[in-house]
This record gives sequence, C-alpha cells and structure tokens, in this order.
Amino acid sequence: MAQSFTRAFSRNIGTSDSRILTTTSTDAVIGIRLSNTTTSTINVDFSIVNGGSRFYLIKNAPIVSGGSLELIDGGSKFIIENNDFLEAKSDTASSLDCWLSYIAQVGT
Repeated sequence: MAQSFTRAFSRNIGTSDSRILTTTSTDAVIGIRLSNTTTSTINVDFSIVNGGSRFYLIKNAPIVSGGSLELIDGGSKFIIENNDFLEAKSDTASSLDCWLSYIAQVGT
C-alpha cells in the first residue's frame, strides 16, 4: 500500500491546550512548525497525550515576534499510535499557528 502524506493544522492557538491531531492509526510525524503571530515574544508547549499521560516535546519555549520554531528537522521523525493526541499551547491568547506534517498508516 502506498504511504499517505498528510497534514494537520490550527490557527490562533491560545492559553488552553489545542488538539492538533487525534490519531486513528500508526502514523509517523515528519514535521511540526509553530509560528508566533503577535508583536511580542510568546512561550509555547507542544505535547503528546497517550492514555491520559502528557509527554512534552517542548515546554515553555520562547518564540520571538513573527518567528517560528521547527520541532522536527534534519530527517528526524517519531511514531504516534492510535488514540494519541498532539496538542499545542501558548502563554498568550490567539498567538500561535501550528502546521504538522505526517505519514498516515505507516504500520499497514
């Protein structure tokens, strides 16, 4: 079966955890870009929630005004399983955009 490259995204993320993706299969995340859309520095979290436990990929990371943070680069990737959630949060209301690229159903 051919692999399916796909994406998930969210705009204007604020101070509550915002679910970017809920997995329904075994997928490989190949890119995460977090962008500050405000005129001030923001601090961001990005995490995976698995079975009620939260695992931070990054926590309280600053992103300058108009800047972005690439969480996966250099060919890195990680696997997420069925019912994992990927979530982002900022310390400032409506300040963060997130773009996530992944390969769906890598286990089939």
